Amino acid sequence: MNFIDGEILYIDKPLGWTSFDAVKRIRGALLRRMKIKKLKVGHAGTLDPLASGVMMICTGKATKQIDTLQAHVKEYVATIALGATTPSFDLETEIDATYPTEHITRELVEETLKKFTGPISQIPPAFSACKVNGVRAYERARKGKEVIIKPKLLVIDTIELLDFSPESITIRVVCSKGTYIRALARDIGNALGSGGHLTALRRTRVGDIHVDDCLSVDNAIKLIGETPVEMPEATDGNK
Repeated sequence: MNFIDGEILYIDKPLGWTSFDAVKRIRGALLRRMKIKKLKVGHAGTLDPLASGVMMICTGKATKQIDTLQAHVKEYVATIALGATTPSFDLETEIDATYPTEHITRELVEETLKKFTGPISQIPPAFSACKVNGVRAYERARKGKEVIIKPKLLVIDTIELLDFSPESITIRVVCSKGTYIRALARDIGNALGSGGHLTALRRTRVGDIHVDDCLSVDNAIKLIGETPVEMPEATDGNK
């Protein structure tokens, strides 16, 4: 493998890790294996620490493909708790309001989900990496400051109800780049008249790459250690 000319590693990011955590581990393994001090390594499509699943890690010249890879259609399996909201729309923050759920039926959920297929307008979460006047939105939100983010036009190809109860639903979502599933949980909860927040999220596919095709971080590091690797020519910067 030639990690300088460029390789793409398909990783199943663990729950609780930032995307940068995974990149850092892979970069460290590559630097040790190749006995060099610097190597460009990046990822296509950030996953929150509370999400797991497909993440593409690009090395060397393959980092030039990141924008193209990020544009691929993505598939998620998400669990949404109904009857309660949080400021971050997930479990990062505490519940701030509760609502009744007795009126929620499977039929109501299925009809509501239909409203979220096709082109939709979505306001990203305040607790997100979106930039507002040059500052990451989450930096302002975590300080309790007001965050105003403009809506974005997205495309939801498919929403399928996988599991139902009046207090919780699990859905499969196929969507375009830039979709915030946390914001989708918020909007579905609002449309059901119950509020909602994300309690579990797994990215199961990016383009043609399914999570079953991915390596764990440990197995990726093992692959790096065991696979023949083309080494760079010795230079002053690599000695």
